[in-house]
Amino acid sequence: MSALHPRSTRLAALSHRDAVCRSMPLCAGRTALGMTVLACVAMLAGCQSMGSSMGGSSYAPRQVRTEQTVRLGTVESVREVEIQIDEAGVGTVAGAVIGGIAGSSIGGGRGSLISGVVGAVAGGVAGNLAEKNLRRARGLEITVRLRNGDLVAITQALEPGDDFRAGDPVRILSGGGVTRVTR
Repeated sequence: MSALHPRSTRLAALSHRDAVCRSMPLCAGRTALGMTVLACVAMLAGCQSMGSSMGGSSYAPRQVRTEQTVRLGTVESVREVEIQIDEAGVGTVAGAVIGGIAGSSIGGGRGSLISGVVGAVAGGVAGNLAEKNLRRARGLEITVRLRNGDLVAITQALEPGDDFRAGDPVRILSGGGVTRVTR
């Protein structure tokens, strides 16, 4: 009797299905982890570019085709500053999600839950620190003596080619609540 009994064939198929189903959470978890990591990297990369939109040559859409007041003056002093950009919490949340998923894949049952919580807390702390570092921009505080004798200081993000020095003639453009120093 070399023919398989229909019942044993069905049991073999069920065993195979159970084995596949048992492996799915691991695969789904890895896929979810990978997608989460990718999304977090994209969000944090967006955070990194935030400082570059605060320089003298960057304009927001609402500033285009609007009138600006132009004042002329001479640079009195320039000093480098660090611009702190408001935190959005993206790093904390992303780190907690990644840490929680990674931690929960360790162990099984109650150990998986505990390692998931520990991973979420550690990931949240690490993500928060990463976001703080990415949400800083180098800037310049430029003090300008206007032609009428007034002294004004404008802080803006440092951009390539911003080599303002004391004695340089500059223009101060103001409009829509934004002021910038240009040549």
